[in-house]
Amino acid sequence: MEVINTTGRRKTAIARVYLKEGKGNIVVNKKDYKEYFPIATLQYVVNQPFEITETAGKYDVQVNLDGGGIKGQAEALRLAISKALVEINPDFRPPLKAKGLMRRDPRMVERKKYGQKKARKKFQFSKR
Repeated sequence: MEVINTTGRRKTAIARVYLKEGKGNIVVNKKDYKEYFPIATLQYVVNQPFEITETAGKYDVQVNLDGGGIKGQAEALRLAISKALVEINPDFRPPLKAKGLMRRDPRMVERKKYGQKKARKKFQFSKR
């Protein structure tokens, strides 16, 4: 099996994933994923596609993560791993889709507008 290359996005985070057969090592930006994502919930998010498809420990993952915050990066990585697993075996698509892992979350931060404090908050209005 050759290396499978996919991308995943969430907010401004971009994950580029290289997946190949191996022992289950996940390396994120040249660090172990448990070191990169110290919070247990984020580690669970990263491992979700493997647990749903029952392929934990079968593939090595090399990841380049860029942009966004730690949670957005974890969710971008989850999408990229899901896409790579579907590319390996199309039978994985229905269970991953049922859990909502095949959908790119389109929600983005709304831009700040001129003449306002933030995207929707206005400056304080003074009548007199």
